[in-house]
Amino acid sequence: MLELFRKYLSLRPPHVKHKRLFLYYKVGKCSSQPVGKNTMGKIPSVVASYLKLPDVACYTGHCLRRSSATLLADAGVDITTIKRHAGWKSTTVAEGYVENSIENKTKIAKGFNEKNTKTKQTKNIH
Repeated sequence: MLELFRKYLSLRPPHVKHKRLFLYYKVGKCSSQPVGKNTMGKIPSVVASYLKLPDVACYTGHCLRRSSATLLADAGVDITTIKRHAGWKSTTVAEGYVENSIENKTKIAKGFNEKNTKTKQTKNIH
């Protein structure tokens, strides 16, 4: 990933004055115009269309937000950092985005397993 990022940066035209990462690309050329939030919001539906997924219109910029929050949770990032990343003030909102995290499901399952093991051990002692 880092190699791809560096390659992308190396292709950036030298005359670009702003520091926004993504630039508008059309007809084989990169301009100095930054990609706006509306264009970024359309990327998930473009990718879904390319992958020939059903219901392409359901893939919105919101998917990027949810996916990034879930990936951070799966990586073990704390909820405060996830809130800062997405700009959420509410812990409840942030937790709602990561509730389907594989990492969280695994932790919950392990917690149940540990509780059952301790309960069985306690019953066997008595």
